[in-house]
Amino acid sequence: MSQETDTTQQATGAGGTEHSTRGAYVTGGAEFNRDTNYIEDRITRDASPGTNGEPGWPVEAGRYRLIAARACPWANRTVIVRRLLGLEDAISLGQPGPTHDARSWTFDLDPGGVDPVLGIERLQDAYFRRFPGYPRGITVPAIVDVASGAVVTNNFPQITLDFATEWTQFHRPGAPDLYPETLREEIDQVNKRVFTEVNNGVYRCGFAGSQEAYDAAYARLWSALDWLEDRLSRQRYLVGDTITEADVRLFTTLARFDAVYHGHFKCNRQKLTEMPALWGYARDLFQTPGFGDTTDFVQIKQHYYIVHEDINPTGIVPAGPVLGGWLEAHGRETLGGRPFGDGTPPGPVKEGEEVAPGHGAAPEH
Repeated sequence: MSQETDTTQQATGAGGTEHSTRGAYVTGGAEFNRDTNYIEDRITRDASPGTNGEPGWPVEAGRYRLIAARACPWANRTVIVRRLLGLEDAISLGQPGPTHDARSWTFDLDPGGVDPVLGIERLQDAYFRRFPGYPRGITVPAIVDVASGAVVTNNFPQITLDFATEWTQFHRPGAPDLYPETLREEIDQVNKRVFTEVNNGVYRCGFAGSQEAYDAAYARLWSALDWLEDRLSRQRYLVGDTITEADVRLFTTLARFDAVYHGHFKCNRQKLTEMPALWGYARDLFQTPGFGDTTDFVQIKQHYYIVHEDINPTGIVPAGPVLGGWLEAHGRETLGGRPFGDGTPPGPVKEGEEVAPGHGAAPEH
């Protein structure tokens, strides 16, 4: 499941139909609490063990496969960072389809419904290979050791940081520094608030089980969005004058805001398009190589509106909103900043990894 769901547990306990439903997401009378217990193994240059004694895994080109569904914002982050840093040839990419059942994401977009590298139909198989009967959610993104077929980690916040800091020997020439040492403290502070109040805040609204829980989540979300609107009215990027990890983390929520969160999750005080600084900032990033060219609006809508059966029981996927505005001029250059710092933009999207025609933003007619 995507990081918002962890539906393997929830579905088996909620409906008694372990494999026939996509899962339950709302607990009546309660606020939404995300399970943030992930597989904390890390892939590092020295393969050192983790702080809690988790085994270490060495950085090694060709050894690992990143499994990241286009629909999921947490997975989308890893695809963006992989592309910005030029890690496509070092770490292969598997992409499940936009929907799943209560057990697992499936590779239904691949020929025969099987991942061509791992040879599995379900991501669950890679989790069970490492941890038989794995009891938590089968989440994306996940990194799998190709030789053994076993999952290494699904700790999405650490995956992108390690891409930036541990995989440097495989970065492309001109790769940006997404986690510069001099800005890490501020990036971490911004990321903490953005995750708590915005990235996760939209889910606390959407999966609230009571009016009181929803009202509290809604207030926190919009307080944070107002803070971001003010901050981004004065500077082009969230931290410093270049794109950093903080921008990647915020972007994937903004890209889904009007298409999903505004209506489906009832985050409807305003649309993103009605917040000038945030809307300009989102368009600025969308038009930057690595961001918009990894964003699949069709799969995004299919995931939320089809999978969240208890919120949208009809399974109807809305036709809107119109997406041409993402390509309109944003004017953010007047705030200064250099998107890639002393580096350069990434080249074309790797063959076979392109967003399908008609799934991204297109000029309005």
